[in-house]
Amino acid sequence: MSANQKIKSALESLLFVWGDPLEAKVCAELFNLSVQEIVDCFRDLMGDYEERGSGIRIREMDHRFQLCTNPENDDYIQRLCTPVKEKRLTQAALEVLAIIAYRQPVTKGEIDSIRGVRSDRVLEGLIRRELVAECGRSTAIGRPILYGTTSGFLAQFGFESLGDLPQIEDIGTLVLSDSYEFSDELTAQQISISLEEDHKEEDE
Repeated sequence: MSANQKIKSALESLLFVWGDPLEAKVCAELFNLSVQEIVDCFRDLMGDYEERGSGIRIREMDHRFQLCTNPENDDYIQRLCTPVKEKRLTQAALEVLAIIAYRQPVTKGEIDSIRGVRSDRVLEGLIRRELVAECGRSTAIGRPILYGTTSGFLAQFGFESLGDLPQIEDIGTLVLSDSYEFSDELTAQQISISLEEDHKEEDE
């Protein structure tokens, strides 16, 4: 077994044991390699899984890696698993989440201004779900708290990085459905909010 194969084998074991998204930086320290070398090994491993049509896949989220199942097998997984009530995000929560995703870092005051209503409880709920977190303080008067999305947000919505979010021009007129359910099949379009008016104000 070559040195590269040994590293990939070890990384595979680490992913299995860790469960949560594993940072390439942490692995780089374990193997005394550069972050880029570890990222390359992870991506090689991802290619190996795809090449042999494995039921297991590795997904990348901003230089974090996690084991997941092959989407082609979702039907079988759903048949096996006992149906459970899906957690649902309200439309208000989806609005706040979309504002934070596209405007981060952003203060609660800015969120309230865009929505036209207070967002305290909604924001607290998103923080409890670990989709949003504090990320510093603004330099404005009073130094209000800044909020941004988390790695959990990237994982839940299937993004590798915030760069995967569609441009506002592409999603500005979409309206969220009241019956929208929060699940692993979320897409960027489904968390979109009608920001068309706010976007026009920026252009002016």
